[in-house]
Amino acid sequence: MSDRITLKGLRVRGFHGVLPEERCDGQEFVVDVVLALDLAPAAATDNVADTVHYGELAERLAAVVAGEPVDLVETLADRLATVCLSYDRVQRAEVTVHKPSAPIPLSFDDVSVTLVRP
Repeated sequence: MSDRITLKGLRVRGFHGVLPEERCDGQEFVVDVVLALDLAPAAATDNVADTVHYGELAERLAAVVAGEPVDLVETLADRLATVCLSYDRVQRAEVTVHKPSAPIPLSFDDVSVTLVRP
């Protein structure tokens, strides 16, 4: 499937991580998703019901990031992929979770985990 919907750079404060200070203080997470789906029905009907409403998707993803804490970014990414795949039209989801303020005592630009789910 070559049709895609991309949501990039969704910034949400979450409390995920294995360190106590991550759970207490929280930090910003950045989420990118790419959904593979057939967009021909939406293009033909011009009806949002025939696609994935990306505003609603963003709100659902943000609720997961801001919600129940997990230790691993991998677990968070999997939960986000589950949300993406809950839309019947979505055939494949690629989810990247960035943790730009990860507690690494070295200079770095970003840490991210990417999952691809059919």
